[in-house]
Amino acid sequence: MPVIAVIGAQWGDEGKGKIIDLLAEKVNMVARFSGGNNAGHTVVNPYGEFAMHLVPSGIFYRHVTCVVGNGVVIDPAVLLEEIDQLKKRGVEVDKLFISDRAHLIMPYHILLDGLEEEARGGGAIGTTRKGIGPCYMDKVGRLGIRTGDLLQRDTFRDRLRSVLDYKNRILTRVYEAQPLSLEEIYDKYCRYGEQLAPFLRETDLMVEQALERGEMVLLEGAQGTMLDIDFGTYPYVTSTATMIGGACSGVGLSPVRIDRIYGVFKAYATRVGSGPMPTELFDDTAGLIRERAHEYGTTTGRPRRCGWFDAVVTRFSARVNGFCGACLTRLDILDTLPSIKICTGYRLNGEALTRPPSNSALLAKCEPLYEELDGWQTDISRLRHLEDLPPQARSYVRRLEELTDCPINIISVGPRREQTIVVKAIL
Repeated sequence: MPVIAVIGAQWGDEGKGKIIDLLAEKVNMVARFSGGNNAGHTVVNPYGEFAMHLVPSGIFYRHVTCVVGNGVVIDPAVLLEEIDQLKKRGVEVDKLFISDRAHLIMPYHILLDGLEEEARGGGAIGTTRKGIGPCYMDKVGRLGIRTGDLLQRDTFRDRLRSVLDYKNRILTRVYEAQPLSLEEIYDKYCRYGEQLAPFLRETDLMVEQALERGEMVLLEGAQGTMLDIDFGTYPYVTSTATMIGGACSGVGLSPVRIDRIYGVFKAYATRVGSGPMPTELFDDTAGLIRERAHEYGTTTGRPRRCGWFDAVVTRFSARVNGFCGACLTRLDILDTLPSIKICTGYRLNGEALTRPPSNSALLAKCEPLYEELDGWQTDISRLRHLEDLPPQARSYVRRLEELTDCPINIISVGPRREQTIVVKAIL
């Protein structure tokens, strides 16, 4: 059976949660492969509305095994609270499993995230200050503490002591902050370990065994390609690989096992935090989009920056990920607009560009080149077939396919599962 990957094609917040929730009905396993609780997926289904941060969006189906892979960084307090809230609302979590190789966000990560961001001043990246970046830094710097370490208390204590001595020197000498207590952190994380122990597994082996049984596996991305540590708008990016390569290393899966890769993009563009966004709007249209779509961060509540669809960025995402198809979300948000613009290229210092420059300072100077289409100015949220869309909406969809060189398989016309147009089935 195939492995299907779903990847964000813009700056995150594309609506991946709904797409995963929709597709999970027909798969056996959903595996989250990157990010931490800085990412958020909003899911609306018969259980209600949920803001997911760490638990895969397939959790709402009883037959689906949900895996939090080794590429995810975990704040145990956040994960345990999310599990508790799911249980309180009638969602079973007995088929949720967490990699024993996943790294833990520690109190010093969160503290340093805030201190480092403040020290940047006007050059702040706009992090969520949840410790994600410092945790990934420690992972690469071989100072990390993993979920499985909590089950070996003696060695955990020794490792924590060594790391905390180093972190406290940074806190006190560089930032003049108060040192953190070894005993307090040790006791708290030992309790977390007891609560997490039933969920911990060698999840890479679980994924492999599922494939050997002929089961279908869905890989769930977090954030988007333009926040990727290598190919995003560096340094205004997240701290991990958000693209298809991260899916392989983030769950322990060979690239040859992945059958199809689908991108998710909104019918317009949004971004949270600092960094260049060529099509950003600063007029009433931005406010209208933000309020109609409630474009506020699932994790932070920060208002998202809104702009026209950027085909340059999305075409770039489709190429570097190898999308075989796409899911277009939030098309209904454009219902009231008399005309809609699409960025088809950039102009930089008099030169026309068809791909984003790798340097963020240059990207910030790019002038978007727009093509304008007629709007449809009618409610499409109740439509369920492509041919039922107004001609202007169909023209918009076709033009996005042409510009991104990527066929659109699914069109979302509302937040609920049933508010979906399936152009060509993915599963």
